[in-house]
Amino acid sequence: MAGIRAQQKEKTRRQLIEAALGQLSADRSFSSLSLREVAKEAGLAPTSFYRHFSDMDELGLTLVDEAGLTLRQLMRQARVRIEKGGSVIKISVHTFMEFIESNENIFRLLLRERSGIAPEFRAAVNREIRYFTMELCDYIEKANKLDRDVAYLQANAAVTIVFSAGAEAIDLDKKEREELANRIIEQLRIIARGAQDMQSRRPAVTAE
Repeated sequence: MAGIRAQQKEKTRRQLIEAALGQLSADRSFSSLSLREVAKEAGLAPTSFYRHFSDMDELGLTLVDEAGLTLRQLMRQARVRIEKGGSVIKISVHTFMEFIESNENIFRLLLRERSGIAPEFRAAVNREIRYFTMELCDYIEKANKLDRDVAYLQANAAVTIVFSAGAEAIDLDKKEREELANRIIEQLRIIARGAQDMQSRRPAVTAE
């Protein structure tokens, strides 16, 4: 019985999360949602909300965590695709664009809350972006045999460009998104070449 109750509780919690995400759009931010609206969309009584979240802020922070996790999982899948052959940068960019196309509301949440008025939301989004950056840094360091600080500079620049482009991509049609993706790919290739050049100019470390 306890297992069934736990499953039902998680199912209800997911209903609230999905209801909140489903109400986000180009015209509606998370801050404009009310607890009653989310509960109604989920098919629940408002009192049921408090069995899962203490308030709307806790729900919002949960959405930010889920958005970051979804993005990191997607890029891990991209690296699996890379192992099968192909351009690292090209596959990564196209995977990111697929994420935006399939998860517009999640990406809008990250963009809006990153520059929102609530400091706890800004901190949560920046934390997710840092996780994403450090994971990319780890990959670049090993794959391209770069020093840690050089790999971080490349990863940080790449994430900054990609997130900025993602904000632009949301409102573009398919052809425009493809053109934007091609532009990002070239920009990231320039950054990668710069990182390799920086690495090559460093004095070789010799064992004493």
